[in-house]
Formats: sequence, structure tokens, C-alpha cells
Amino acid sequence: MRNTAIYHLPGLFEFYELYRRFLPLFRTHREYFYDWCEIGSLYGAPENCLWGGGRFSCGECDPQAMMALLREYGISARLTFSNSLLREEHLADERCNALCRLLAESGGPRNGVIVHSDLLAGYLKEHYPQLYLVSSTTKVLTEFEAFRQETAREDFAYVVPDFRLNKAFAQLETLARAEKDKVEFLCNECCWTGCRDRRRCYEVVSRQNLGEDCPDHRCAAPDAAQGYRFSKAMRSPAFIGVEEIKETYLPMGFSNFKIEGRGLGSALVLEFLLYYLVKPEHQLEVREEIYLDNMLDLF
Repeated sequence: MRNTAIYHLPGLFEFYELYRRFLPLFRTHREYFYDWCEIGSLYGAPENCLWGGGRFSCGECDPQAMMALLREYGISARLTFSNSLLREEHLADERCNALCRLLAESGGPRNGVIVHSDLLAGYLKEHYPQLYLVSSTTKVLTEFEAFRQETAREDFAYVVPDFRLNKAFAQLETLARAEKDKVEFLCNECCWTGCRDRRRCYEVVSRQNLGEDCPDHRCAAPDAAQGYRFSKAMRSPAFIGVEEIKETYLPMGFSNFKIEGRGLGSALVLEFLLYYLVKPEHQLEVREEIYLDNMLDLF
């Protein structure tokens, strides 16, 4: 049985100002937060990043500033370099290599990279062995046996399955202890569970990050025009809520949980943080601390 849930949070470059306010609260007012959870990592990528994937990033913060913040709080940084269409010539990209060097040489907790491309994974192992690798959910591993084989690969410290495997409890229970330690569940995905275009959607983002001229993916899912709604995600059969983490997943031996949201706004990401980490009776206090100016007009 695992006693602690480790959260992997969105916005390594996207939400510096939010975390600059949130992390001090997590340290100095630990009584506001569930005692059975910790923050394991922040993940993300700067905007216009060649190796980027998953979501089209818009992060603009100073990487040195974010790394200093995470070192102070003992939190791992993860680069989301999950582009699935990389070619040999892309590996020399100066900016992406500079970010890898920054994380590899930063000191503090070991940092990592979320990858899709086996070509990139091999390159990172050779040139930045200090960094651990995470197998990206953009691989869309919906078949359990394919997912099991992925967890068996020594290349990866963690593997994020497709969200539609979240409730495959009978099969998940058969994983060995070492395999369970590598599983990282995507908790709050809003995508339709019947979607068959998820891989294509990710490939469009990969092409756009490579600078290719291609149209945006048009989602055909019901209610797609609404965009992300946390309330809708909560109604998904694949949603993993706080009580399920505490009462089901931790007792089964799983401890790693990924919260999506780096393509969203900081106000909504704060709602994710409140829901997953903060006791209900203290959520208002945390909101008040984050929104320092109580005369702020949001509309």
C-alpha cells in the first residue's frame, strides 16, 4: 500500500507567477493541504519549442527563474518534449539542447523530460544521462498489453497511459510492484472517451511545433465547442477524483498522478490545485492568498 500521492502539475514555463505564490503557501501553511499528497514535479515547455508536443505551449517565463524556484522547494522540473515527428536534423536544435543542459546541470532534485519519439529518447540518454525520461501520454496507449510493455522498458522512469485505461482495475492490479511505481495516471482529461482522433490531434501539434503549415485539428467530439470544462471532466468515466486517489489507487499501490492544464488559464489551473491538494475548508483562504489584491476585477 502506498500512503502518499505524488502530483505532477502543469505549467513549468506557463504559470511561473501562480506557482511563485502557491508554493510558499504549500510550505508555510501545510495544514491547509491534504497530508497524504506531495508535489513531485512541474512540467511544460516554452512557446515555439521545436521538440514540444502534446499542447501548443505559450510559456514565456525566464527558465533560470523557474529552476531557482523549484530548487528552493525541492521539486523536479520536466520538459514536455513529446513531439512525435522528430527527424535526425531536429536533434541539433540549439534552444532545446540549452534547456536540457539547464535541467541537467541545475542541481537539486533530479529533473526529467517527457518524450514520445524513440529517436529523441536515445539522443537524451546519450547526451543528458542526468535526466530521467517519462513516456508521454501522446503515444495513446489504449491497449493494456502495449501499456504493460511500455512499463517494462528500462528507458523510462514513468509511463503515462491513455486516460481510457484509468479504470481498468482488474488489469492494473496484475502489474508488479516495480511496474506500478512507474505508472502516472492522467486524472482530469476532458477529452471524450469515445475519441478516435486523439493521436491525429497530437500529430497536428507536433507538425505545428516543427513549423509546418497545417490547419488546426478540428475535434469532432460532442460539446467540443465548449472547450475544456472541469465540470465536464469530472463527469467523465475516466476522471480520477480525490477520494478515488485516496481510497482506491493508493491502496492498490499507485502513487503518481498527472494533472493536465498547461494549455489553459492560470485561474482554472488554480481550481485544479485547490481540488486536488487543498482541504475544502481552506480553499477560500488559499484563493485569497493567491489573489493578493481583493479589489481585483476579473470581468
